[in-house]
Amino acid sequence: MSSRTLPDLEAAAAQIKAWGYELGFQQIAITDADAGRHADHLRAWLGKGYHGEMSWMASHGSKRWDPAELLPGTCRVISARMDYLPADDDAEAVLASPEKAYISRYALGRDYHKLLRKRLATLAERIHAEIAPHQFRAFVDSAPVLERAFAEKAGLGWIGKNSMLINSRAGSWFFLGEICTDLPLPVDPPQQTMHCGSCSACLDICPTGAIVAPGQVDARRCISYLTIELKGSIPEPLRPLLGNRIYGCDDCQLVCPWNKFARASAEPDFQPRHRLADSDLVELFGWSEAEFLARTEGSAIRRIGYERWLRNIAVALGNAPFSETIVGTLNARAEHPSALVREHVAWALQRQEQKRPIATA
Repeated sequence: MSSRTLPDLEAAAAQIKAWGYELGFQQIAITDADAGRHADHLRAWLGKGYHGEMSWMASHGSKRWDPAELLPGTCRVISARMDYLPADDDAEAVLASPEKAYISRYALGRDYHKLLRKRLATLAERIHAEIAPHQFRAFVDSAPVLERAFAEKAGLGWIGKNSMLINSRAGSWFFLGEICTDLPLPVDPPQQTMHCGSCSACLDICPTGAIVAPGQVDARRCISYLTIELKGSIPEPLRPLLGNRIYGCDDCQLVCPWNKFARASAEPDFQPRHRLADSDLVELFGWSEAEFLARTEGSAIRRIGYERWLRNIAVALGNAPFSETIVGTLNARAEHPSALVREHVAWALQRQEQKRPIATA
């Protein structure tokens, strides 16, 4: 960029933020390309093995904290957030109904990756066309970028004790994405302070004790990891702790006091589809593979595949109160071709039998 004539960069930054709002982002902020202390935090986290089977977390090395290795010449990261909480959602009621299936609220609508990446690319291309030619790449979980680190440094919030990015005016129910660019825009002030104070609600509520210390999550115990990332068997001691959570977990967000400021998303694509916000476990377990593929088309849920879908629901059915209907539903899958499914169905049937009421004369 040094050989090019640069525009008024202060005015350019303001224009970029205005365009971002037009594209549906709730906030746009800019920081430099140095992840700072977050690189040390990641290395320490990996050193403890907290990433479990997510080998890609370690395989990209310094690319995670040095965006210039992904896009040579990167000097700024434009960080964006977009709210996703569905309107009129009653997540607590679903969690309190063990016969219902709880799905993390981010996954109820269409897959956010494509939507955010397309809008970020649109923003970057507009910058290129109307402000100044620049090298850029847009990312939404599509490359090894420490998105929360750069978002915190840009001032979008602070990384809380549950490791989520928390915004004092919007809580944490939002997606993040970023544009790496070689345009030397002015940077926004970073978030200097964690505003969690003495609150330990997220640590106390975590069903599996996965938040092992403020800001440190042992993924190997995290329900999101167990139901989404883990490809094999869910460890038996952890299965009862999953309750009715079949895809991800939101407990640490549901209990966070800052989420009283969260706002429902206005994005139609983030609204629940196929009644997934309030479906019975028995109904979902009865889906054929064709039904699963059809009803999760364009959804983040599809990435776990049908086999793990059945695995997760089998565990939840085992955790539900005794029901002859549930026993019959599980027995219908007892000879499933997948050994993984059969194992979890057998466990669930055993759990149901343990809760069967004792007949009295």
